[in-house]
Amino acid sequence: MKQNTSRIFEYPVERHPTLRERIVDFVKEAILKGRLKPGERVPEPELAEMFGISRTPVREAFRQLESEGFITFTPRKGAVVSPITDKDVKEFYAIKGMLEGYAAKMACCKLSDEEIKRMEDLNLQMAKCAEKNDAKNFFKLDNQFHDIFLKICGNDKLYNLIHTLVQQFERFRRTSLSLPGRMQSSVNQHADIVEAFKKRDVDLVERLVKANAEKGGELLAQEILKEKI
Repeated sequence: MKQNTSRIFEYPVERHPTLRERIVDFVKEAILKGRLKPGERVPEPELAEMFGISRTPVREAFRQLESEGFITFTPRKGAVVSPITDKDVKEFYAIKGMLEGYAAKMACCKLSDEEIKRMEDLNLQMAKCAEKNDAKNFFKLDNQFHDIFLKICGNDKLYNLIHTLVQQFERFRRTSLSLPGRMQSSVNQHADIVEAFKKRDVDLVERLVKANAEKGGELLAQEILKEKI
């Protein structure tokens, strides 16, 4: 008797985070909330003891955190929280804005009405996150929003380049979204981007997507300079 596989796989199995993922999330939150400050040591033995595990998953987590720009390895101190400079922020967001703006322009006339509606729905969910000051889930939804037009642009090399870039500088983006008022201003910018996609206005879409990135970089750079005073 043939099984109905579509029925078997109707509901996805809930995936629990691995030890590495739990450690990564824990350290990220500590850095983003200021419990661990730039230049401060991230203690490997204490984390292993806290989670009741060996150091192997901690080292795996550290490798991911290093690749995403959260920590740096230094002689004698080991893993420390990476500094953020206004120069690094400006350079990253300038590149991100140019690449994503071009991708949006290329995707503008290829996006289906359903895909644009999906972007609109994601932005409504982001608005709810902004009201609750839920930066963590806002960040995930923001990735999904941008991923729609990045995949549709039709340039796999460009998609992979942007994906690698934003993953490497995840800390900048999450820190920027945590700034007061940034999530709501991003929701407003996304609404304008969706309307431009609906009109199939390729030049406007490119400008708005580029401006969305530049705004995040501008606010974060200002905050860094403020802290130096």
